[in-house]
Amino acid sequence: MTDFAMIKAAAARAKGRVRRTPLLNSPTLDRLAGRHVFVKAECLQHTGSFKLRGAWSAISGLDPSEKSSGVIAVSSGNHAQGIALATHAHKVRAVILMPSDAPAQKIENTRTLGAEVVLYDRAQDDRDTLSHQLCAERGLTMISPYDHPLVIAGQGTVGIEIAEQARELGIQAARVLVPCGGGGLTSGIALALQSLAPDMIVHPCEPSGFDDAIRSLNSGKIERNQRSSGSICDAILTPSPGKITFPIMQRLCQPGVAVTDNECLRAMALAFSWLKIVIEPGGAVALAAALFHGQSFGQDDLIVVASGGNVETALFQRALAQKI
Repeated sequence: MTDFAMIKAAAARAKGRVRRTPLLNSPTLDRLAGRHVFVKAECLQHTGSFKLRGAWSAISGLDPSEKSSGVIAVSSGNHAQGIALATHAHKVRAVILMPSDAPAQKIENTRTLGAEVVLYDRAQDDRDTLSHQLCAERGLTMISPYDHPLVIAGQGTVGIEIAEQARELGIQAARVLVPCGGGGLTSGIALALQSLAPDMIVHPCEPSGFDDAIRSLNSGKIERNQRSSGSICDAILTPSPGKITFPIMQRLCQPGVAVTDNECLRAMALAFSWLKIVIEPGGAVALAAALFHGQSFGQDDLIVVASGGNVETALFQRALAQKI
């Protein structure tokens, strides 16, 4: 089970390989939100998202026999690119199962980084069945995008940086809003902050209609989404919270907030206008929650994770056309 010692070990293994991303602020965004909003820009991470952290932690933590046999991962793009970069650096073979409707840029980037990409139909195929078939047929080690102790530990390094950067700014208490798919990033950050900054409260943020983590926290049991597609927030469309991540979130997180696709597009445009960063829709859900659902968080300062920036040109142009 992931604990803070594992997160610290992951941070040590990632030193010099994973960026310490900035914590950004804009007076204009503060005014719009009605309180201070600080944006942890993981969209500036290598491969364009926080996923490199968990991938590097997992691949660097494999034993020699696992490295020699290779790994398999399932991802719509960001975990895929993180695994591809980490396995390339460690000279490990990687097979990535990706939905055929994933952004073309993410598919191409994953191939360019050296991984073998196998496509599947998100609406028709059972990705778990396919991934386990490939795993067994080729003797590969499965690296879950979120439900893996070493992956959670790697994502938790974001929490270490948030605590350090907040301390530098004199922030002791805040609400920390995190884009949530399966919960690896959310649970990892919550574990790190529990040890380093216990007055910072973590809230998962999700797309409307795909709010399985929020509903699970409300009901006290793992809930599943009825649909597997239908939102522009492709990076965080997961069937349900993980079996490992959910108990951590249940213990350490407060209720979350769901946002609309249109709110994500507006948040993307505002981030570009006032912070000069590019955020993809799934990476913008926490900022959208801060800007348009601030009443859910009282008057506390907000620290928002912008988890990824891998967005196709046409969709980003659509965001920039929004009235902000």
